[in-house]
Amino acid sequence: MCESVDSAGARRRTPYMLPPAGHCRAYACARVVLIVLLSVSLAAASICQGPCICASDIISCPQRNLSSPPMPLPRYVALLDLSFNSISRLRSDWTAVRLRSLHTLLLSHNSLHFLSPDAFVLVRRLRHLDLSSNVLTHLDEFVFEPLSHLEILMLYNNWIGQIDRMAFSGLLSLQKLYLSQNRLSRFPLELLKDRNRLDKLRLLDVSSNRIRALPLAELQVLPTWLKDSIYFHGNPLVCSCDLYSVLIGWQQRDLRPVSEFPDSLVCVQPWSPAGGAKASILQLHLQLNCSAVRVREQEGFLNQILILDCDTRYRGATKNWIAPPLANNSIVQPLPDGQLQVGPLRVEDSGEYRCLVEGEDMNETVVVMVRVHNSTQGFGDSLNTAYTTLGCCVLSVILVLCYLYLTPFPCYHSNHLAKTTHEDSFYTSSLSVTHTLGQQGESYVAFYEPKEQNGGIKREEDEGWTYEQDEMKQCSTSLDTYIRV
Repeated sequence: MCESVDSAGARRRTPYMLPPAGHCRAYACARVVLIVLLSVSLAAASICQGPCICASDIISCPQRNLSSPPMPLPRYVALLDLSFNSISRLRSDWTAVRLRSLHTLLLSHNSLHFLSPDAFVLVRRLRHLDLSSNVLTHLDEFVFEPLSHLEILMLYNNWIGQIDRMAFSGLLSLQKLYLSQNRLSRFPLELLKDRNRLDKLRLLDVSSNRIRALPLAELQVLPTWLKDSIYFHGNPLVCSCDLYSVLIGWQQRDLRPVSEFPDSLVCVQPWSPAGGAKASILQLHLQLNCSAVRVREQEGFLNQILILDCDTRYRGATKNWIAPPLANNSIVQPLPDGQLQVGPLRVEDSGEYRCLVEGEDMNETVVVMVRVHNSTQGFGDSLNTAYTTLGCCVLSVILVLCYLYLTPFPCYHSNHLAKTTHEDSFYTSSLSVTHTLGQQGESYVAFYEPKEQNGGIKREEDEGWTYEQDEMKQCSTSLDTYIRV
């Protein structure tokens, strides 16, 4: 009931009429939508008017001394910058709503030391995550598993000393991983091979850690494009000739991890009098008498027998070959002169073949990079032969068309040809064309008939042929005579 006042000033109660059921339902839905939009706008207004700066779908809150992410966050945010704050823990409830549009989250230069296992459940669309310059000490298993769209992960300049082998599981789209300036003592080989490898990884940076040994054999069998983006300079690697051989080979091939940071590639000499003195890895041949390395390239084709030459400047030295792991030992055979026979080749036989040359007071390593093409030998020659065959076929077709449609000898016709006698032998040709002139000046064609006609001449007057039939006969006979000859 509602109260109203009439013209006399008396209060009157009138019944309140409810709208129909359908109108009530639509009215309720409209109210809910309005409330949601109002709450979102109020949330965005509260954040943007407070510690953050907003620009469309970007929310920037750097250097605001925040101890936790601001709440509530609008659903439409695409880039969230929370760097240079004091956030120490990233809990599972740091956002109350699912942020489907968020693709970049910046949390560098905070005090992060804890990541909840469910911290990224509501931000599955992230493509760029920056957790650098924090105090993270370890990475638990499956912590990044919800981020199947993540492409760049920055974890450099932390205190990370332990990484679970399943920590990066689920990062199916990861292309760049930065782990430099941490406390890692083990090279994370599982990221590059086995079932936990990241198939789309294009850059791995583990420089400036505490790694003392590299898995050299496993690194050597990686594709060159991946070797070109694995950075490990600034680690206290133990000096060895094996390490020198690998890196000097990378230098000769101008791979970026060596060519871009030659001064940072140092190793530790634990046997030195100073105890742990450092030396340049690329100059170890001067201190450890490591063998010089020369790199050559050789190409082959499927099923080909390839002879690899251990070309060295030392005569009478012992030569030993080391084949890549995937090469079949049954097809690799050393020859008496120090060469190596490989074949019949397969694609898996591609890789680095090393010839170790050892002698008195000298040694050398000759590296032969073998590349096996996925085709048989002489593919180019076969292609040229195919073009030649095609050209011959086209020429044959042209000749056939000439034979069918072009008359080799033209058929002449004249009403004033002289009629003469022709006494050529019948044995000269089975068919012959002659032009004779009759007494009245008319022209006709004579053919030598087979022997049963006794060389008689068949004239058009005797047979009653018309002139058109005679001309057609003459042309046909000319063509036939040309073909027989």
